[in-house]
Amino acid sequence: MIILGIDPGSYTTGYAFLKIESGKRSVLEYGIIACKAALSLEDRLLKIVSELELLITRYRPQILSMESAFFAKNVKSAMILGHVRGAVMAACRKKGMEFAEYSPRSVKQAVTGNGAASKEQVSLMVCAHLRLREISEKLDATDALAIAWTHASSLEMPGVFTARKRNSKNAMRDLVLRIKGELP
Repeated sequence: MIILGIDPGSYTTGYAFLKIESGKRSVLEYGIIACKAALSLEDRLLKIVSELELLITRYRPQILSMESAFFAKNVKSAMILGHVRGAVMAACRKKGMEFAEYSPRSVKQAVTGNGAASKEQVSLMVCAHLRLREISEKLDATDALAIAWTHASSLEMPGVFTARKRNSKNAMRDLVLRIKGELP
């Protein structure tokens, strides 16, 4: 099985392809899709989806794993993140992939054993788990690896790290409700 972990962002989106075979986890590729600040949101979304589609065609993952949307005080930032998440989900669904999401706290718990760990602690631990040297790229790449790691852990230890598996329609509805403050 190949898991695609995504840490969505409108300027920098982290991605990671994690392969699980015979109980072993191996990294196929990880990195970031970086967009210039001068690009419009539409052009950034197009760049993210276009590059992601090429990667998906190369590795053929079966599942997309992303962090669930979190409550944000800045509504505009939350809406932009929602656009990125929606574009990524649509591109992955178009390729027939399933979708799972995990809360930021459960990702930190799965990787470090501490749900309140810092991004730097997550980066160090995911590199240690996967026997990688420290990643020089932005932390978005290690966040994507951590998200894929969490899904792999949920397969090995059902019930410990619970994914919210949903279709894209329900995920987008829930994102809008969270932004409105109607869902936790």
